[in-house]
Amino acid sequence: MMSAAVIEYDQGVGRWQPNARGRLVQAAFALYSERGFEQTTVAEIAKRAGLTERTFFRHFADKREVLFAGADELQQLLVSTVASASDSAAPINAVAAALGAAGASIQEGRELARQRQAIITASPELRERELIKLASLSAALADELRRRGVKDPAARLTAEAGIAVFKIAFERWINDPNQHDLPRVIRESLDELKAVTAGQ
Repeated sequence: MMSAAVIEYDQGVGRWQPNARGRLVQAAFALYSERGFEQTTVAEIAKRAGLTERTFFRHFADKREVLFAGADELQQLLVSTVASASDSAAPINAVAAALGAAGASIQEGRELARQRQAIITASPELRERELIKLASLSAALADELRRRGVKDPAARLTAEAGIAVFKIAFERWINDPNQHDLPRVIRESLDELKAVTAGQ
């Protein structure tokens, strides 16, 4: 999410820059969509945003991280939601609550999420990075489940199943222009998995 309250002073340009991070994200997404991720340089992103390369590197380690900058916040949301679930909650229900919270957060930026997904799909390098991100989310969920007393392999199975549900639900949501409620799609996808595993 981009905050209009962020103000950056760019000494290279010599004026106050409102929401420099948001402008860099918008510029990068536009260029990645127009030219492709691999063909876009940091210098071009900074120029499109009306900023300097120094400002870009204040906010992002490289041009790839523009697309993955929210991963830590997403992981923290998932983990903290599982941690706050009641002690009596079944592991899969604790994970379901976490996925719902993540879905509610993501759906606020639907158009940006759709644009991001199209950019990632078009790049083998970014698809690999996205898989690494999903694996990290799964590992973090499994760790939190273990802290709640869930033993392996149940902790890993539950976490991996949850991330698989999230991935499929997100793809359904992003590809259906009539579908606006991501948490509901997540619940429906999880119910489908439960029905399959229950033999219904």
